[in-house]
Amino acid sequence: MQIHQLEVDGSFLITPQIFSDDRGLFLEVFNQPAFHKTIGHPLSVAQVNCSVSRRGTIRGLHAASLPGQARYVTCAQGAIVDIVVDIRVGSPTYGKHVAVQLTAENRHALYLAEGLAHGFAPLTAHATVVYLCSSTWSPHGEIQIDPLDPELALPWPRQHELLLSDKDRAALSLRESAERGLLPSYADCKARYAELDDYAFTG
Repeated sequence: MQIHQLEVDGSFLITPQIFSDDRGLFLEVFNQPAFHKTIGHPLSVAQVNCSVSRRGTIRGLHAASLPGQARYVTCAQGAIVDIVVDIRVGSPTYGKHVAVQLTAENRHALYLAEGLAHGFAPLTAHATVVYLCSSTWSPHGEIQIDPLDPELALPWPRQHELLLSDKDRAALSLRESAERGLLPSYADCKARYAELDDYAFTG
């Protein structure tokens, strides 16, 4: 598989090698040695989530306060646009986003490090998303950003009525979240990444 860093530091697109024949296909969804070599540390998986959504749904933007929750996302059925937003205060790309299409055909995956927020929306009638998480979900550490924040101007599909959870509809804008001190700092996130790399090297 190939792993490429995206425009937002800490986000990577994973492109697997797909082997097809008359029986179907085979691929590695995740490869720890390849991941470790590129990212600098292994992915510790504490929770695996599966989400099924119908067209019009937006799930996100979600993140977790440090030590955070890294995520490795793939689309098992259908297609989605997954949008990563840099919410790390002080980051050179703070407030910027990157959008990638994950589909059951391209079998791409997306990795986002601790401190980054993301959300996704189906591009097909239904989509099934599976993601590996480095820590279990904690309601006390949850960070939610308004996915329709006009200052972010994220490229969500708009052809259908948008379906959001009550919590996502009530989420603060990025600016409001920063003013209330709810966001991680870029310096703290970089220290966290270095801690993970050091642990992988020594442990």
